[in-house]
Amino acid sequence: MPFTPVLRAEWIKIRTLRSLLGALAAILLATAAFSALASASPDAGDKDPLFSAFFGISFGQIAAIAFGTTAVSSEFRGGALRLTLAAVPDRRRWFAAKATAIALPVLAVGLLTGAVTLLVGRSVLGASGPTWAQGARGAVGCGLQLTLMALFAAGLTAVLRSGVATLAVLIPFLLIGSFVIGDMSSGMADFLPDRAGQVVLHSTWDGPLGPWSGLAVSALWTAAALLAATWTLDRRGA
Repeated sequence: MPFTPVLRAEWIKIRTLRSLLGALAAILLATAAFSALASASPDAGDKDPLFSAFFGISFGQIAAIAFGTTAVSSEFRGGALRLTLAAVPDRRRWFAAKATAIALPVLAVGLLTGAVTLLVGRSVLGASGPTWAQGARGAVGCGLQLTLMALFAAGLTAVLRSGVATLAVLIPFLLIGSFVIGDMSSGMADFLPDRAGQVVLHSTWDGPLGPWSGLAVSALWTAAALLAATWTLDRRGA
């Protein structure tokens, strides 16, 4: 079967699942709301105005992870994957379509989220807010990082074959583990997927990674997860 109808079928699956549409909405709402709260703190503009404006991405990426996880884990319930592979025997083509169907809506919502969050942050921070040049970089980086985290979660879910297991690993890691490792690792945590990708949301940076090299590191983590998922799908039964 050609790629286009497979992609169309995967998109139909996504837009007909209410939980996935809710996760997309949560990306925007969580990021904008928590960013507004962070920007409203008295010393927000004195620390890092750009990161204050985009602080909520730490919560928005949890919604992005939930989106990527749910989109893949739904295939492992009730024998759905067997039906899918009966229609699309080429597993690599199917998973490429699945990943594309996940990436495109998250990227669209992520870029919208970046733009809305920037406007909210500048409105709250006023004169102490980020410049438009910094904000444009942050808005684009926000969309890209959210997309990468959704795909990273999708790849890990395909490897583990469990949405619960994936969320049990990623969410505590993002909320707690990354910061604990950061305090103990002497800079190694800068290369973790969540922290590397968020360098683009800082006005200045002291670590080894810059805005775009940080996103590149996050992209490498995502590529590794997707490749592992493809390898796993090729070797396991449905």
